[in-house]
Formats: sequence, C-alpha cells, structure tokens
Amino acid sequence: MAFKKWNRSPSKKTPVRSWQPDEMKIIGWCLNKKIGVGISPDWKHDLHHWQIDIKIGNGKVHTDPNRYSDEDVHENVIKYYKYYYEKYRD
Repeated sequence: MAFKKWNRSPSKKTPVRSWQPDEMKIIGWCLNKKIGVGISPDWKHDLHHWQIDIKIGNGKVHTDPNRYSDEDVHENVIKYYKYYYEKYRD
C-alpha cells in the first residue's frame, strides 16, 4: 500500500502586540458588552495580510472589507474597539 506524501500548507503566524493599560480598559469594557474584534488570515493574499472580524452581541460576524498588513492590523483593531467604546458607553 502506498501513501501520498502531502506537502505542508503555508501557515500564518499571528502578529503579536502588547496592549497598553488604557487600551485594556477599553477592550475589557467592549468584551463585557459582548463586542468582540478579532483578526483572521486572509488566505486569498500572501502570508502577511489579515482581515478584521467584528462580532456584536447577536452572534453575527461582520468582516471589514479592507485587508491589513502585519504592522497595521492591531492598530486598526484598537481603532474599532475605541469606536464602539465611544459609541455605546453610558
């Protein structure tokens, strides 16, 4: 019996960033209100492009139509968190 040797598919390593305390406050507030912003790989482009997914309470996930590089993705994630924090805070 012969087995086909599969080539390993390329993988995307998630960019890492340390959040500042004031950013953590905003992110924590949003998560408590069931507002989540995350990143996912954009498999249609090269290994350094990401898309941003936004989930607000009802379970629907909205995807930002723009694509971001490793350097820009976390800056845009915090912009989304700040936007929803400003829009919905009491």
